[in-house]
Amino acid sequence: MTRVTGFNSPLLVGFDHFERLLDRVQKSQPEGYPPYNIEQIGETRLRITLAVAGFTEDDLAVSVEDNQLVIRGRQATDDGSRAFLHRGIAARQFQRAFVLAEGMEILGASLETGLLHVDLDRPMPEPKVRRVPIRAESARAGAETGRTPRTIDVAEDATDEPAHARSPACRTTAPSRSRLTLKETGHDSE
Repeated sequence: MTRVTGFNSPLLVGFDHFERLLDRVQKSQPEGYPPYNIEQIGETRLRITLAVAGFTEDDLAVSVEDNQLVIRGRQATDDGSRAFLHRGIAARQFQRAFVLAEGMEILGASLETGLLHVDLDRPMPEPKVRRVPIRAESARAGAETGRTPRTIDVAEDATDEPAHARSPACRTTAPSRSRLTLKETGHDSE
């Protein structure tokens, strides 16, 4: 089964991580416990507040895992010494995860009057402009091979020809020999 996404445009290059991020958000369970608020408390600052009545600081854990803010709560188990006539306050554990945007920073967490506050900062990125140089095709070919372009010089050298090749009768029937010299970074080879 093929999946249709909004990131299949040829103009969106390198957005695979956004697709995975949306999949992760979609798969997270929409459980309502504990209830929470997200508020903006400054131009770049956010606060997530969870209602965690009955939990102590030791019962809670706040961590960042793979660009996710994960808040876990686990109350100590009841030792059985108390006898409840009615138990309406559930001592249950929870895990709440919030997917964070790239660059989000956790400033800290505090617990007061049954509310857990987690403060975040979203710094504004500085715009970056970088020029990309354009090279000529011949310079690119040399850069790909790691060598400079080579030339071959062809020169007639009568001293290398055998005696029969120097006679006028042989020149009409036999081609003359040429000496090839390969010049590469100052070295000559035959």
